[in-house]
Amino acid sequence: MTPKFRLIQAGVALLAFTLGATASRAESDEHSTATPIKHVIVLIGENRTFDNIFGTYQPKEGQSVSNLLSKGIVMSSGAAGPNAALSQQYQINQPFPSKYFIDALMTAGKTPYTNLPAPNTAYVPTAAAGLIQGQGPFDPTDVPDSLLAILEPSFETEDLGLFRTGASGLPQFSTDTRIINATGNSSFRITSAALPYDSYTGDMVHRLFHMWQQSDCDVSNATPSNPSGCLNDLYPFVGVARNDGSGSNAMGFYDIQKGDAPVFKHLADEFTLNDNYHQPVMGGTAVQHIMLGTADAIYWESFQGIMQPPAASVADPDPKSTTNVAFTADKAWTNCSDASQPGIAAIVNYLATLPWNPAPNCDSGHFYMINNLSPGTLPNGTIDAASILTGSKVPPSSLRTIGDALNDKNISWAYYGGGFDAAVRVANGSTVPVDLVAGGNYCDICNPFSYASSIMDDATQRSKHIKDAIDFFNQLDQGDLPSVAYVKPDSLVDGHPASSKLDLFEAMLENIVDKLKAQPELFSDTVLFVTFDEGGGYWDSGTFTPLDFFGDGPRIPLVVVSPYARGGKVVHSYNDHASVVKFIERNWGLKPLTSRSRDNLPNPMMSAANPYVPTNIPAVGDLFDMFDFSHH
Repeated sequence: MTPKFRLIQAGVALLAFTLGATASRAESDEHSTATPIKHVIVLIGENRTFDNIFGTYQPKEGQSVSNLLSKGIVMSSGAAGPNAALSQQYQINQPFPSKYFIDALMTAGKTPYTNLPAPNTAYVPTAAAGLIQGQGPFDPTDVPDSLLAILEPSFETEDLGLFRTGASGLPQFSTDTRIINATGNSSFRITSAALPYDSYTGDMVHRLFHMWQQSDCDVSNATPSNPSGCLNDLYPFVGVARNDGSGSNAMGFYDIQKGDAPVFKHLADEFTLNDNYHQPVMGGTAVQHIMLGTADAIYWESFQGIMQPPAASVADPDPKSTTNVAFTADKAWTNCSDASQPGIAAIVNYLATLPWNPAPNCDSGHFYMINNLSPGTLPNGTIDAASILTGSKVPPSSLRTIGDALNDKNISWAYYGGGFDAAVRVANGSTVPVDLVAGGNYCDICNPFSYASSIMDDATQRSKHIKDAIDFFNQLDQGDLPSVAYVKPDSLVDGHPASSKLDLFEAMLENIVDKLKAQPELFSDTVLFVTFDEGGGYWDSGTFTPLDFFGDGPRIPLVVVSPYARGGKVVHSYNDHASVVKFIERNWGLKPLTSRSRDNLPNPMMSAANPYVPTNIPAVGDLFDMFDFSHH
C-alpha cells in the first residue's frame, strides 16, 4: 500500500487561505469553543503498544522520543542493541504461592529465560477462505471484489486487495516459523523477508489480573524514572502459564524506519506524536473503550432484583496449585472494594505503598467488569435478559458518559461503529451471510455508549447517536460532521493481531486523512486523534504510573492530526484515554462527568529533568499541549 499524501501537500496553499473559516453546515458552529477546534474525531484501533509500532521511530531534528531505539534496546538495523537486557523476560520458579501475586518477590524467585518461548500462530488464519471464516484473508473465488466492497464500504477500492493477503500457511497454535528474529531473550523485529509487513500475526493475553502480574510491581524496585517499581518482565511467562498460545508474541515490534507502518510514520513526521500516552486500564478491549466514553470503570447494577453477578462469573486469580499458576477462575467480574476477595489484596496493598498513595477507586460493594463482556442491550435496543442473569453480559448502566454531557448542552455527537447496521439487521433476525459476517465484526464491546441505558434504551437517542462507520464517511464527504465523532473500525480492519492486520487499519486511517484533506474548510477546524484501545499484551519499554486499582497500563500510540499540530513534534506529557474526555470537556466548557471519574485529575506537571514522570502524580493531561493555537 502506497501512502496517498498528495492531498496534504497540494492543499497547503489552500489551507493557508481558509484556515480561519468554519464548516458552514456543521451543527457545532452554534457552540463556542476554547480553541479553534470545532470538530473532534477519535479513531480507535486495536491492541498495539507504542514500541510495537514506533519502537525504531526517529523523529525530526530537535525532537526526542523514548523507544526501543533511543534506549539502545535495539539498533537501527533492528537487531538487539547494547541495552537489550532492558527487555529481558523471566519465568517464576516453583513452587508457586497459594495466592495471586503481582511481584516476583512474593514467590520462590524468578529465572531469566535463556531463550524466549517460541512465537506462536495463536488465532492466525492459515489460508484465504470464504465468508464462513468470518475474517480475512478472503478467497476471491468465494468472495469476489464486488462482495468485498459491500462487506467493507469504508475502504478505498484500491486497498481492497489487502483482504486477500497475509495468511500464515501454518496451523493455528503452532510455532510461528515465519518469525526468524526471535532468538535469545530480548525484543525482536517481527518482520523479515520470511514475514512481510502485510501478514497476520499471533495474539496474546491481555486481561486485568494477567497484566498486573506481567508488570511485576514492587515499590522497592522504584527509581526516579520508574516510580511505580513495575519491571514488566513476566510477559511471556503469564501467557504461557495461561496456555493460550501467547508464546513470546508480546516481545515483537515492527520496524517503522525500514518501511513497516508507513502511514503512521508519515503522520508522525507531519503532525504531532505523544510518546507518553497510556492504556487506562490493565486488560482488554471493553474496559478501555468505556474509559474513552466515561473516564471511569463500569460495574454491575441491579437487574430484575439481582444485586450482583452470579458467583460463577466472578474472577479468582489465585493459582490452581503450587505447580500451576493458571487462575482458579478466569472470569470477568470482581469486587475490588473488598480486600478479602481473591486477587484484590495484592493490588490494593501495592497501591498503598506508592508515595502518591493512589486510592483503589472501587466503590463499596460494586462488582466491576474487568474483562470483555458485551452490553446487555442488543444493537436493535432489545435487552438480552437471559445472558445478563448468567453474568455473561452487562446490565444496562446508569454510568454517565461524555455523550450525556454533550446532550445536556445540545452539542452534536455520534459513535460510528463498523458493521453496526448489519448488527441491527442480525438482531432483527437477518440470516443473510454478508450481514452475519459484517454484523459479527461489529464490535459491541468497543462502543461505550452501548452500555448506557440513557442512550441504548432510548430509541430516539440510539437513532440519533449510534451509527455505522459508513455514515461517518458519508457525512465526511458532505463536510457535515458532528462536534464529536468516535469512529471504530469493524474487527476486519481494526488492526488487532490475528483477526486483522496493522496495514488494514492504516488503509482506513489513510482514507479518513485523504477525505479530510480534500476539504480544507472542514479540516481547518478539525482534529483527528488516532489511538488504540490498549497494548493488546505487547511489551513496551515505557513506564506508567498506577492511578487506581484499574491502571494505568503500558504506553499506546497517540497521533494528533490537525493544522494546529504540525511539524513532526513529539510531546512527552502524561496522558491516557481520560485525556480525550478532558479535551472535549475543556474545549466545550463541560464539567467532569462524576465526582469519581478520572477527568477530575489535574493536568500533569512535567519537568525537563524527568520529562516522562509527572511531578504531581496522580495526573493525566487534557491534550491541549499537543497543539499550537497561536499560529498555523
